[in-house]
Amino acid sequence: MSAAIRILQGKFGRVALLDMNMLLVSHAHHHCHVLIKAFGADTYFSVRGQPQPLTDDSAVLINAWEPHSYSHNGAEVQRTVILALYIEPGWLAGIQQALTVSAHPHFFQQPCVALSPAARKLADALARDMLLMAELPATQLEERLFQLMIATIEHHSEWRSYQSLLGTLRQHHGDVRIRKAISRMRENIGQPVDMDVLAAECGLSRAHFFELFRKTTKLTPRVYANVLRMEAAIAALTAGETPVADLAYDMGFSAPGHFTRFFREHLGTTPTEYRRVVDLLEPAKNGH
Repeated sequence: MSAAIRILQGKFGRVALLDMNMLLVSHAHHHCHVLIKAFGADTYFSVRGQPQPLTDDSAVLINAWEPHSYSHNGAEVQRTVILALYIEPGWLAGIQQALTVSAHPHFFQQPCVALSPAARKLADALARDMLLMAELPATQLEERLFQLMIATIEHHSEWRSYQSLLGTLRQHHGDVRIRKAISRMRENIGQPVDMDVLAAECGLSRAHFFELFRKTTKLTPRVYANVLRMEAAIAALTAGETPVADLAYDMGFSAPGHFTRFFREHLGTTPTEYRRVVDLLEPAKNGH
């Protein structure tokens, strides 16, 4: 069964060491998402409708809000431990202005790329330290994450085309009616989403709403709502000691078991496991 070994969370986003052998449903993140195999069997993630191999020599790169799912290697007895980076574009931009465009939907041109020897070495060192070190200082971790990101994306992203991508970033904010729908979703995280009501509030028929939403975000309204719900759940889990059962009801689930299944299907671990293995790091004080 899949499980989280260790998760580090801070203003950079999250970095997780995940022992994966179960499927993940189609989902997305607002993060700049990088997947690197730490050790174990080769495996696959489905991105852009195709299986993308995750091996010792490759990395899977997923743009912000790009749908993907975990296909796995088809053999439950084979473990794959994955180093998963969920990096906040705003954090990257704070270090290197050109990386403002890491939130762009076309930041990564290819979903699967060759992993350079430098990136492989950095990833191995980070995975090893996540396994063995009791503490990883926030400043040191942020420096290492930035080095790993640059080593991985240096030749496989559009970050050097900063000016041209920045000029198109605004247009991806989308239709005002879809922005209104997303705002409603954010305001009602813990409530069931009635798509008919949401479409009507936006002045659209259900069919036109679904078509326009997908055209604007590349996701269905339901998947988008699940992304918001998942991030809200992670924030709630790490913000205090509220029992998981209570959080389940706060998130709009009719039973704690439904919340646990939802969480596992999207992240590969349970809410209880996530809270147990996550380390919350203090923000760095040097501006990085």
